[in-house]
Amino acid sequence: MRSWKMTGILATLVIVLALPLYVIWERWGAPAATLPGEGARSTFVGSASCRDCHKPQYDRWKDSHHDRAMDVASDATVLGDFNDIEFEHAGVISRFYRKAGRFFVHTQGPGGVMGDFEITHTFGVDPLQQYLVPFPGGRLQCLPIAWDVRAKRWYHFYPEAPPAPDDWLYWTNAGQNWNGMCAECHSTNLKKNFDPETETFATTWSDIDVGCEACHGPGSRHVAWAQLPDMARPDTPNFELAVKTAGMSARQQIELCAPCHSRRSSMGDNTHDFNNFLDYAIPQLLTEGMYFADGQILEEVYVYGSFMQSKMYNRDIRCSDCHDVHSTRRIKEGNALCLQCHRAEVYDTATHHFHKKPGEKGKPIKAADGAVLFEVGSGAACEQCHMPGRVYMGIDYRPDHSFRVPRPDLSKADGAPNACNRCHQDKTLQWSSDYITQWYGKKAKPHYGTVFEAGRAHDPEARIALTRLAQDRLLPAIVRATALSLLADYPGPERLPTFEQGLRDEDALVRMTAARYMPVEDNEHHRRLLVSLLYDDVKAVRIEAAQALAAIPADRLTGPERRQFDQVLEEYRQAMLYSADFAASQHNLGNLYRRLGQLKDAEHHYRKAIRIDSQFYPAKVNLAMLYNQMGQNRAAEALLREVTDAHPELFELQYSLGLLLAEEKNYTEAAEYLKKAVAGLPERARIHYNLALLQTYLVQDAEAETSLLNALAIEPGNRDYLFATADFYMQRGRMEEARKYAEQLVARFPTWPTGHQLLTIIDRNARMKEAN
Repeated sequence: MRSWKMTGILATLVIVLALPLYVIWERWGAPAATLPGEGARSTFVGSASCRDCHKPQYDRWKDSHHDRAMDVASDATVLGDFNDIEFEHAGVISRFYRKAGRFFVHTQGPGGVMGDFEITHTFGVDPLQQYLVPFPGGRLQCLPIAWDVRAKRWYHFYPEAPPAPDDWLYWTNAGQNWNGMCAECHSTNLKKNFDPETETFATTWSDIDVGCEACHGPGSRHVAWAQLPDMARPDTPNFELAVKTAGMSARQQIELCAPCHSRRSSMGDNTHDFNNFLDYAIPQLLTEGMYFADGQILEEVYVYGSFMQSKMYNRDIRCSDCHDVHSTRRIKEGNALCLQCHRAEVYDTATHHFHKKPGEKGKPIKAADGAVLFEVGSGAACEQCHMPGRVYMGIDYRPDHSFRVPRPDLSKADGAPNACNRCHQDKTLQWSSDYITQWYGKKAKPHYGTVFEAGRAHDPEARIALTRLAQDRLLPAIVRATALSLLADYPGPERLPTFEQGLRDEDALVRMTAARYMPVEDNEHHRRLLVSLLYDDVKAVRIEAAQALAAIPADRLTGPERRQFDQVLEEYRQAMLYSADFAASQHNLGNLYRRLGQLKDAEHHYRKAIRIDSQFYPAKVNLAMLYNQMGQNRAAEALLREVTDAHPELFELQYSLGLLLAEEKNYTEAAEYLKKAVAGLPERARIHYNLALLQTYLVQDAEAETSLLNALAIEPGNRDYLFATADFYMQRGRMEEARKYAEQLVARFPTWPTGHQLLTIIDRNARMKEAN
């Protein structure tokens, strides 16, 4: 026994002594463990490489919407009926069939000509599946006829009237191009590879679907690390993963999802190394045509812009609080999802929602034709009242993620929809408002939606309210940025301090918007503010500052400033070239070269924008302005007439065309266009004034007098308007009326000699009249 005890003691001593010796060896003596290919950049290796170590996550991802976002067309992936099935729409009969194991459709193609097209890829899985057709130049185009997975039928995205073959949205044109419109969010490691010179694509991916590396970044170094023996793995940051998802903040996680779940303009391929979402893309503001005035979703804007408006975003709720990031499914169903945070005894009760629950007796809400719109119990669901959604692509219902309180009272003010009348379609807004007041009391708060609605209508009274919104740092950044963008339409120096404050805002979206929309003036103060943003940490802010500074003469920048400006301006140019398959980016390049004085290059890009989308009128308008600058007024006139005929509601362009016609001495028609402009923009004093000048020339004295007085009513202290009015009355011998405005002129501008001269002439005329 003594020998066994001695052996045990010796073994214990060896263990006790070995542990500290090992620690010393690890710290001071052992060579550092290295990975194969040390120093090389991580590359994409595919989702299958993740399966062995991360099987639970892989299994949840498998067959998810991300996994089936795109695939090669095959018997296993195609859900639609290709058994020689005919589908008729708008007088066109399309036929879906198979040949030699491949999938085809006989339908209208380029120019509206019928043809046979092979389908090579599927796109999506539920509630619909789209199909992609290859075309020359590396293009894949999205067929406008899709398969309704649940109803098992073919249907067309445009049930009323399909776009014409020359429309940007026609399925063989740029608006339905997979490479630029869809690809980056349906495949992993997507490289668009658009060549602006040849206008062709060489698009590639590593995984055809949205795989593990779409969120975690390239995984080769992580896989190499994981394949080492446990004791041989080096202590390396984030286990050699490109994107650190463990311990990330709510905003970081949201911005990890935002590259796909947002309406945005990408500035390059997703390299998974940006610190701020605006290093990668510029998100859509709450602009007209995209969002309702109150920020509810209108067009297909996805989730990010909505969620940024919500209290949940402000309180650090993140995507994974409601959605499993691997399966993409909700982590709980029904109200249970919301009751993770909101107390059931308060909110999941009839005293809160005032609706019947599922299973209780009642009548469903039906349409006029008797179809059931909402079953009994729908009104008790949190989502129905706080996330009212819209249907996109014909059958795809998507909830609004701004999580708002139902406000039928706002619908009366800003025209936006509300959750109450979405269900109770046979009731009035007043009916809904009365019930809200009856249930919850009269405590409706002001909402930025009413201000945005007024700003969109160019209401003069909205200027102050927009200024207040833009400066209120308690509001979401996307709301403040939108207010700045609307404030840009209100001329005058009063707005400048608000834009200057925006340039110094802590949020990159506000800084970027201020740089984009601030009126650029050639003065030292503006130059200094914009130059400081050339050094901003966020790419979108830098490049917007650079394009704004392009309007300022080059000699205003010092040597270091000029070098930084040139570098950042090239960043801007490359960002626009990346998306040069879009009319807007070509238009932006045209604007840039026009500011730089490179007029031929500007014309080239404006023309490219129009060729991509013949209905993109901003490029036509700016090309017209460029032609006017180049002395080609006939070409400018033709473009402006084309746009005003197609968009009579664009009163600013009616004004521009009127001025151009006046420049061409076509005064009668010029006056007609200015009348249209003043009818749509009654608050614009300068339009009234210019119309008065034309009417005076055309000897329309009564109309001219009215226009002058209208201009003065809006800007009573304007020197030009006071002089023109005094001169108008003098020329017609109405000296006492002339005196009234001449005296105002002298009182407001005592050092301007012309006012005194007018009064001298009026006094002399009065003395001569008395003498006679």
